[in-house]
Amino acid sequence: MTEQNQSPLNADNNLSEGENQLFRLRLFVIGASPNSIRAITNLKNICEQHIKANYELEIIDVYQQPLIAEAEQIVALPLLIKKSPGIERKLIGDMSDTPKVLKGLGIYSES
Repeated sequence: MTEQNQSPLNADNNLSEGENQLFRLRLFVIGASPNSIRAITNLKNICEQHIKANYELEIIDVYQQPLIAEAEQIVALPLLIKKSPGIERKLIGDMSDTPKVLKGLGIYSES
C-alpha cells in the first residue's frame, strides 16, 4: 500500500486542513471479541493518520457499561458514533473499510 498526499477536510463544516476541530467519538464493542479488537485497531489507525491529535475516542464495552449502550439505543456491534463535529453519525462494523469510515466521519482525502 502506498501513502498518498492526503488533505483532511470535514464535509459537515467545510473545514480546511489548518483548522483544528475536535472529533468526539464513541466506539461500542463486546469485550475482547475478534471484531471488537479489529474495530479498535482500525479506528485508532484511521484517527492517527487522518485527524492526528484532534480526536477524543471513548471505547465502551457494552458488557461493562450496559446503561450507556441502552441510552444510545445500540442495535449492532461494533458501533462507532461520531458525536461532533457536525451532525451525529453512526457506523457499524470493524472499521476496516477506511474510505467508508472517513466518509462517515465527514472527512475525505484528495488523491
